[in-house]
Amino acid sequence: MSYQPAAAPPPYPVRQAGPRNGVGAAALVVAVAALVFSWSVIGGVIGGIIAVVLGVTGRGRAHRGEADNGPVATAGTALGALAVVVGIAAVPVWTGFLGDAGVGDYLSCVERAIGESGTSLDPAAQQKCENEFRDRIEHISGLGTARG
Repeated sequence: MSYQPAAAPPPYPVRQAGPRNGVGAAALVVAVAALVFSWSVIGGVIGGIIAVVLGVTGRGRAHRGEADNGPVATAGTALGALAVVVGIAAVPVWTGFLGDAGVGDYLSCVERAIGESGTSLDPAAQQKCENEFRDRIEHISGLGTARG
C-alpha cells in the first residue's frame, strides 16, 4: 500500500481590496471646512491648500483605478482652490477693517501709557485706551452698547 498525502485544503479566497476613496472624501470635507473658515484668512488659505493636495491625490487614485470617487476629489480640489482665493481676498478686507477700527491708534495709546509711567502700564491709562477703542468700534459698526 502506498502512502497518499492528504489533499491540500482549498486556497483561501483572496479578498479584493475595495476602492480607496478616503483621500477624495477628505478633500471635500476639508474644502467645505476651509470655505466656512475662509473669512479667517488662515483657515481659508491653509485649509484650501490641504484640500487641493488631497483632491489631486484623490484624482490620481481615481485615474489609476484605485478609487471610484473622482468627481468627489475634483469637487474637493475646486472648493479648496476657491477657499484659497476667498482667504486671500479677505486680507484687504481685514486690513481695511483693522485700519478703520483704529488698531494702530489703540496700540499707540497703550505705548504712550507705558511711556508715561515708565515700565508698567497704568490701569487708568489702559482703561482710557480700551474705552476709546470700544467707542470707535461701536461708532463704525453702528452697534452701541449700554454701559452703566
